Amino acid sequence: MEIPVYTLDSFTNLPFKGNPAAVCPLLHELSDDLYYKIAAETNLSDTAFITRINPSDSFTTGSRFRLRWFTPTTEVDLCGHATLASAAVLFQHIKNVNPTLVFETKSGDLHVTKKEEGYIMDFPLNPPTRVEPNDFKDTIKAAVGNLPVQEVLFCYNTKKLLIRLADSCDISALTNLKVDTVALENTERSGRFCAVIVTMKGSPDCQPGYDFYSRDFSPWVGVPEDPVTGSNHTVLGSYWSEKLGKKKMLAYQCSSRGGELELELRDDGRINIAGQAITILQGTIKL
Repeated sequence: MEIPVYTLDSFTNLPFKGNPAAVCPLLHELSDDLYYKIAAETNLSDTAFITRINPSDSFTTGSRFRLRWFTPTTEVDLCGHATLASAAVLFQHIKNVNPTLVFETKSGDLHVTKKEEGYIMDFPLNPPTRVEPNDFKDTIKAAVGNLPVQEVLFCYNTKKLLIRLADSCDISALTNLKVDTVALENTERSGRFCAVIVTMKGSPDCQPGYDFYSRDFSPWVGVPEDPVTGSNHTVLGSYWSEKLGKKKMLAYQCSSRGGELELELRDDGRINIAGQAITILQGTIKL
């Protein structure tokens, strides 16, 4: 059996930046065991598997597909950068003729529309709830050390803990943050959450005008630090829109690779997440 595989860097137009994802368009479903083995082999934060829903469709003419995402250890319910990469593979490499694609996923239908530069993803909005920091004090300490924290929130839909640094912090406090992800993982073993997002207010008056910054640590799903996390921005977009009083925002995830996301909160309670993707590898898995 031969399976086509592509590796794309998402939320960037430069190679070796953004977040790399592997994408495998499949003519037939595989066993879950094989999905896990392929994801472990690619060893990227996420590997996406696209399958046809209607056998009479092709990847060129079809507009509706099934999409699943796997980290090296876990299947996840929502993944932004691998959805963006999947759409890019269908549009760029397989020359899909439709302006919009729909992916059936564990998080419902996700629409991706081609635009002049990049793609717009229609995602659910996942508002976080403010929580008592003392309930998460060991995790907060492991994540940000002695940096001042403005508030702590939790998103029950996505099981992600959101730590906002105080506005007195400089961006260097976030970019230079060194997190022992093994120690971080050991602070939470009950399965309460799967990721810690550290965020801070941006500098919209300085070019290119980022409204907020963030980083993501997800050792609980086998990803010590995710370089650019689209799904996090379903949480961050909700939070910062309320704090900043803005519907349209420009966000930057300041991992060592870094990536940029354009956000727009919609009147129907969902969020548009836009970004670019660039292909860096194309090959075949032979089994």
